[in-house]
Amino acid sequence: MTASLVTLVGNPRPGSKTLQVAVEAAAAVAGRVDHGALNGRDGTADVVDLSALGPHLFAPTPSPILEAAVDLVAGADVLVVASPTYKGTYTGLLKAFLDRLPHRALAGTAALPLLVMGDPRHALAVEVHLRPLLVELGATVPTPGLAVVEADLPRLNEILTGWADQVTPQVATALREGAST
Repeated sequence: MTASLVTLVGNPRPGSKTLQVAVEAAAAVAGRVDHGALNGRDGTADVVDLSALGPHLFAPTPSPILEAAVDLVAGADVLVVASPTYKGTYTGLLKAFLDRLPHRALAGTAALPLLVMGDPRHALAVEVHLRPLLVELGATVPTPGLAVVEADLPRLNEILTGWADQVTPQVATALREGAST
């Protein structure tokens, strides 16, 4: 059985460091879960980059591209949710998108929160702000969330290896429990 992996990036800037870190984090987890049992529709992780969807998100009329993104996120078995840290928390763009999800839309989803930040003093924001939002939407959120300080990006591979080693067993358990219900 193949489980779906989706990466949701709430950075308003296209091609951001947050996007890079999120894609690499998703790959690190996917590479550890049951040898390829975790991927997107085409064998790689699907990415919802909100930098491209901002105009649709705030448009007065419904947008098919936005609805497709909402459906993709709500249907994920594993969801990496990434944002830069703005004002000590995730972006308003990410919040506006997640507000479109129905109540408990992420039930049965293992969500992995990730924040990229300029200052290590914001490291708790991933647990204090982003985790509760994902739990409110019904997700199972393995511990720990990932807080990446921009100054540590040269060590990203090392950071992702340690983090993925910690969360992958929890993701695998969540996937097994989700498959048995």
